Formats: sequence, structure tokens, C-alpha cells
Amino acid sequence: MKIAIACDHAGFELKNYLLNLIRKTEHEIIDMGTNSTDAVDYPDYAQKVAVAVSQKQADRGIIICGSGIGAVITANKFKGIRAGICHDTYSAAQGVEHDDMNVLCLGARVIGQTLAETIVKSFLNVKFSNQERHLRRLNKMKAIEDENLK
Repeated sequence: MKIAIACDHAGFELKNYLLNLIRKTEHEIIDMGTNSTDAVDYPDYAQKVAVAVSQKQADRGIIICGSGIGAVITANKFKGIRAGICHDTYSAAQGVEHDDMNVLCLGARVIGQTLAETIVKSFLNVKFSNQERHLRRLNKMKAIEDENLK
């Protein structure tokens, strides 16, 4: 799986930690910045990941900012993006299995490296269930998106 990852200055250290973790797996990484702790605007980096996933340049994305909230709001402005902020493993796994979540947003000032590692593993190691009830709900979400994100 190809994973696009980006962060703002608040998420820089956590992004680097997660890059080292993911590089040890079979997943391919696209590092979309930022590359320092110099102040930047999180929407610029959330947009890069959202575009990469929505245009199928990446299968999934990870965005890290201070709280995760700005990243998730920005990412969900893009057609085809189903971003969720997760600070626990259950939400990360269920978000993919039930809702076909394709972008994980994390708050570097909310969670530590060890928890982030387990959340990312949960996000990357599960697949959408394709169960009828989840497909029905996903199709409803897509219809709402088609109607409102033009």
C-alpha cells in the first residue's frame, strides 16, 4: 500500500518517528513535508495528502498537526476523502473496516509516540469489510458528497 504522510511544525517530530516505523513495513511512503519545526500552516500540508489520496497517487494518508482537528477539517473538504481523527486504536480500525476511512489524522500534542504507533498500525493493518450494511452506508456518504462537493 502507498501511504502519503504530511504534518505541520507541531507534528514534525511525530511524523519522523512514524516514518521510521512505516519504512520497516511493506508499505511505500510518500513524505509530503513539512521538513522542520519552522512554523507552517497545516491546511497546506493536509491539502497535499488529500489531493494525493483523492487522485489515487496514494492509497491512504496520514496527516499530523497539533490537535488533528485542523487536519481532519481540511482533508474532508476534498472529494473522495474520508478522514478521521483518531486518538485510539478502536476508532482507527473501525473507521477503515466500517467507513472505508482513507486518511488518518493525529494530534501530536494530544498523543505520544507509542500510542501513535499503535494507532497507525491499526489504521494500516485493516481493510474495509465490504459487508452489505457498510457498503450501503458508504454509498449514502458518497451520494451526499456528490450532492454537496461540486
